[in-house]
Amino acid sequence: MSAPDPSADAGTASITGIGPDTAGMAGRGPDSTDTGTRTGRLADDDGLGVRVPDQRRGLYQEESNTDGLLGGVAAWGPIATPVGMFRLTPVGIERDLRLVSRWMNDPAVAEFWELAGPQNITEEHLRAQLAGDGSSVPCLGVLDGTPMSYWEIYRADLDPLARDYAARPDDIGIHILIGGAADRGRGLGSALLRAVADLVLVKRSTCARVIAEPDLRNIPSIAAFLSAGFRFSAEAHLPAKRAALMVRDRCLSHLL
Repeated sequence: MSAPDPSADAGTASITGIGPDTAGMAGRGPDSTDTGTRTGRLADDDGLGVRVPDQRRGLYQEESNTDGLLGGVAAWGPIATPVGMFRLTPVGIERDLRLVSRWMNDPAVAEFWELAGPQNITEEHLRAQLAGDGSSVPCLGVLDGTPMSYWEIYRADLDPLARDYAARPDDIGIHILIGGAADRGRGLGSALLRAVADLVLVKRSTCARVIAEPDLRNIPSIAAFLSAGFRFSAEAHLPAKRAALMVRDRCLSHLL
């Protein structure tokens, strides 16, 4: 999957959306801060900057049984990060659709993810992943009990993206979108990208690299990945965008 872009400065930038490339994959979305589908998966944007009320926090303690080719992302967390306790929780359509759709309609996110519009547009994007083979898992990023970001964790080696770079077995891709404007520009995107990349490498012992493909226009997103320990590998010409292929290498993790 191609992902949207996080918009984050090396220390203070914000991620608005790095999303997947809808043109190259069934059921994955565009990109605004890449880590999603091939048109925009990574977005460091909370949508409208509105936190979900505390009474909903308990809902996000539950884990689903989403397994498939990624081996159960629901069982990966939680993890401690410099900005708080964080976990990836697979999306539940009835529980999360309204929130994710609202984030996708934020102009800063929509520019890259291209999933703005009626709620059914986001619903189709999510259901295509949930009904698939488990090679892409849509998740909410829950920080200290509050959902504040949207992620897609996917098998980059099994994605159409693999046609555009020298894929290796079990390459894992990420797309991220930070939902609220209040959470952007504070370094959250970089901190969470680093934590999730570390988590992937811990939980997927056969994965040697974490991959992302933010839009080349999304400078804040690229900066966020660089700050999170990714390196720029190449420019990729994808069906829906020119992307920066970003790589986080397992063999260099001890230096980051």
